Amino acid sequence: LKPTQASVPRAAPANRSAAAPVLGARSQAAGMVLKTKLTEALGIKHPIIQGGMHFVGYAEMAAAVSNAGGLGIITALTVARPPKGTEGLREEIKKCRSLTDKPFGVNITLLPVGVQPDFEGIIKIIIEEGVKVVETAGRNPEKVIKALKDAGVLVIHKCVATRHAQAAVRMGADFISIDGFDCGGHPGEEDVGNWVLLAQAAQELKVPFVASGGSATGVQLAAALAMGAEGLNMGTRFMCTKEAPIHQNIKETMVKAAVTDTTHIFRTLKNTERVYKNETAAKVQAIEKEKPGDFFAIAALVRGDEYKKSFQETGDAQSSVWSCGQSIGLIKDIPTCKELVERMVAEAEDIIRNRLPSKL
Repeated sequence: LKPTQASVPRAAPANRSAAAPVLGARSQAAGMVLKTKLTEALGIKHPIIQGGMHFVGYAEMAAAVSNAGGLGIITALTVARPPKGTEGLREEIKKCRSLTDKPFGVNITLLPVGVQPDFEGIIKIIIEEGVKVVETAGRNPEKVIKALKDAGVLVIHKCVATRHAQAAVRMGADFISIDGFDCGGHPGEEDVGNWVLLAQAAQELKVPFVASGGSATGVQLAAALAMGAEGLNMGTRFMCTKEAPIHQNIKETMVKAAVTDTTHIFRTLKNTERVYKNETAAKVQAIEKEKPGDFFAIAALVRGDEYKKSFQETGDAQSSVWSCGQSIGLIKDIPTCKELVERMVAEAEDIIRNRLPSKL
């Protein structure tokens, strides 16, 4: 991993808005370059992050996104599992480094689970292996953020409310990833979509932020930049790429899906998760209605091993609960990461250069 250009984002020149992207020099070979605080701080070409994803964020996925010019992310809780434990994360970091010479990061998610992961061990390996960027998410991140900042790691904290973002900034976070209700995985309990949440972030936050949740297109990249964000964080869209380590049947299911093909589970546990709308999710919801707040009543249906089996072995989209965002309905193909990233940036360029000026 090459060192980032700065651990704290640079201030924008006084003669332009801090939120506005600068259009880099255009060449036939390189194409468009959107220069933002995110690209400058991380040393990446394009302002696009592949967020942490359970049973997706392996070295191959992260390296493919980084090689495409974005920031790939290894999911610590996916690879630091028995029997290898945290050494599995060390191996994945080394593997990723063998696949790319571009910057990549690691995701650490803090969620209420029965057996807590070895977060101290995970942080130790991140620091020992020289990872320069970490995406944190979840509850009570202060100890994790402090340990990472003490080691000079740039921290992007993902959260679903601006008050949580402000708390993370006080803890030392360099960037905020604002996660709207349309995201896959855990959108929080306040049900505020990105259209409002991004505008609120632009009003209230004093550090740079990226838009996370519900994004899959270059139109949305341009819109996020216009709303004050410094880039996009995407999960669901990267699941449906050629390099994603997911069974082809799952990818084809995603291409066929509509924006209405997600639903929520864990509502009664106050740990809401947006998942693909299938028969297993419906069973979980029915049990939650009968036995609200009783995790043990649904535990057998929501086991991580079933999720992993669907993604990596059977390709059965119905037999487990698996996370995805509403952007699933915007996915129309299965490109390479490079094709996807370059297409999105070109689409954003067209809007910024041509469509928006035409409105003046």
